[in-house]
Amino acid sequence: MPRTIVCNGNEAAAWGASLAKPDMVAVYPITPQSSLAEKLTEFIASGQLDADLMDVEGEHSALSVLQGACLAGARTFSATSGQGLAFMFEPYFRTPNLRLPIVMAIVNRDGITPQTIWGGQQDSMTVKEVGWIQMYVETNQEILDTIIMAYRVAEHSEVLLPVNVCFDGSFMSYGIEAVAVPDADLIDAFVGKPNVNWHVALDPERPMAVDPLTGGGAGLGASMFVRYRRGQCKSMQKSLEVIEAVHAKFGERIGRTYAPLVEQYRMDNADYAILTIGSMTGAARDAVDLARESGQRVGLLRLKTFRPFPVEALNRAIGGIRALGVVDRSVNYAWNTGPVHQEVLAALYRGNGRFPVLSFIGGLSGADITVEEHFRRVIETTERAARGDVETDTIWLNEKG
Repeated sequence: MPRTIVCNGNEAAAWGASLAKPDMVAVYPITPQSSLAEKLTEFIASGQLDADLMDVEGEHSALSVLQGACLAGARTFSATSGQGLAFMFEPYFRTPNLRLPIVMAIVNRDGITPQTIWGGQQDSMTVKEVGWIQMYVETNQEILDTIIMAYRVAEHSEVLLPVNVCFDGSFMSYGIEAVAVPDADLIDAFVGKPNVNWHVALDPERPMAVDPLTGGGAGLGASMFVRYRRGQCKSMQKSLEVIEAVHAKFGERIGRTYAPLVEQYRMDNADYAILTIGSMTGAARDAVDLARESGQRVGLLRLKTFRPFPVEALNRAIGGIRALGVVDRSVNYAWNTGPVHQEVLAALYRGNGRFPVLSFIGGLSGADITVEEHFRRVIETTERAARGDVETDTIWLNEKG
């Protein structure tokens, strides 16, 4: 029977993975993800989750062994964070190119140096171009539910790509909320049997080569490589449609609904808006409510799906606003802005948006982004931009002095 528990985000992620019933789990603990690994180990040791637990020496091995398992037809799960993701990069880069539908949580942690173990989205934003689908969630409930949905997306026959479910370290990994754990039978019916590798499977009765050498000049190898890359991009774009369909089906079956690509809040008659990603959205929503009470016509957009970027969905959500303030929890070194800000600029260029788009960066290394001190400033600065007083420099919200 479904029940409600009180847990942190790491435990919610472990529950989501457990309900999806992976055949193999490989997770190497790292702050702030460690308790997620510990909870999965507990589930397997108690028999709640019938899965092989791979005891590995690091993150590189964790994902490497899951590649082999997935090639053999297993449903798999992993999780990592910060420097663990950096150590994992070589197999991480290879996983989507092998078209392996592995689901992995990233418990977001800021980059080093200076040394930090606190939340920030620099880790997952740094690897955004590798080819994984990335979804960023706001609450512990959404962590659990999105990990379940991620398997339906990843294993879809027209997608077959790995999925990251990203949630803010410290704020969500350790933050405690009430979470509804759905009935296991409902999730079994929703997720279905593993469908991870119908296109290729390691079988000793049918030996085959995996990932052969291609490319070189203008020969067949190069043509095959190009065709493969194009097909991978096509599947990434297809995943937008699949993500929407899976969220709709989850809502029908389980009774909880989420905006699959871009969430809109108080966007009706909004003159300007702010855009957020991840756990900061709760404070932003409160700030928008306060601003509305004082007569300011501001709305809020939350980006859930970041890869592939939902260009059309964002342009539809924008409506008739005259300015947009984008709040990032990571930096784009090349452009001296946030990475989400740059993505929004590109998306609006392909649409009809021709208005000021401001860049705000906050919440680095676990800093709070508060309603009064920070989001009020975001709203007021964006409101001035809508009137023509545009701030062109990136605004760093937590910098003192």
